[in-house]
Amino acid sequence: MTMTNLTDRRILVTGSAGFIGFHTAQRLLEAGAQVLGIDNFTAYYDVSLKEARSAILKKAPGFRLARLGIEDSNALGAVWREFAPDTVIHLAAQAGVRYSIDHPDDYVATNVTGTFNLLELARHNPVRHFLAASTSSVYGANTEMPFAETQRTQTPMSLYAATKGATELIGHSYAHLYGIPLTFFRFFTVYGPWGRPDMALFKFMKAIAGGEAIDVYGHGKMARDFTYVEDLVSALVALIDAVPGIEPVSAADSLSPVAPFRSVNIGGGSPVPLMDYIAALEAATGTEAKKNFMAMQPGDVPATHASADLLRALIGFVPETPVRDGVKAFVDWYRDYYS
Repeated sequence: MTMTNLTDRRILVTGSAGFIGFHTAQRLLEAGAQVLGIDNFTAYYDVSLKEARSAILKKAPGFRLARLGIEDSNALGAVWREFAPDTVIHLAAQAGVRYSIDHPDDYVATNVTGTFNLLELARHNPVRHFLAASTSSVYGANTEMPFAETQRTQTPMSLYAATKGATELIGHSYAHLYGIPLTFFRFFTVYGPWGRPDMALFKFMKAIAGGEAIDVYGHGKMARDFTYVEDLVSALVALIDAVPGIEPVSAADSLSPVAPFRSVNIGGGSPVPLMDYIAALEAATGTEAKKNFMAMQPGDVPATHASADLLRALIGFVPETPVRDGVKAFVDWYRDYYS
């Protein structure tokens, strides 16, 4: 899709040293934006990977970094007011379904309190558009496929999903009360180069490279709407100018009747069986993986499937990179990075 021109924009990106935040900040800088990245380089996974991502961003003259946690309202407010963003892309979060079972306090502090701090700043320092990451996990126990933005999301299966759902609700109240234009995007299993070590593809690759077996949960019978990171970023950046107004763009629109607020799936609408995903990795590495088939873990769901109708109506684009191509790109990056 056509590159968005952002030469007049000042964009704050939280979680800029993270997987999706790094790719997003890179794309914004390429489009000419001034970018303030915020990240606290938490040790949830290998900090050296975050430092490596950040080092690449620092080479761009339009980028500056603030090392702080969004839970710190005073430090956050100081850098916000100095930079004076016109747009916010909020990607910082404590991620991971399984980690939330043992470390619930981290999720409430970062995902809920941190998001609240950002919304308070947007309340007192208006922006053109506040975009924030949610997750497909908010669909929880829903069994109707594909997942559409207009479905109820009151049955989360993990605390991670519950905190993300809570930020959507808090965001809606701020959009209604203070007129903040807000878009929450629900990500569907994002993967690709520079990915997170706690995610399945990274774990599988590390095990294969070390000659070890991979753990295949749900006995391999799960399916996911996998989204290649470059496709996700293309959609995310295009949504910057899709500011919620007062008129729905289609019958599939989740636009609130009382606020400039919508939620939108970023997924291609093409679920892939887990075993096909693993087969793509085996093809890219030229190695058949040894497999430990295991029961589904607490908090997991058997399948995800995005409705892409609203995304297509908003920006005319949906993620479409084939899993084989995306997995090969990840393998090429992994081998280069760890060579």
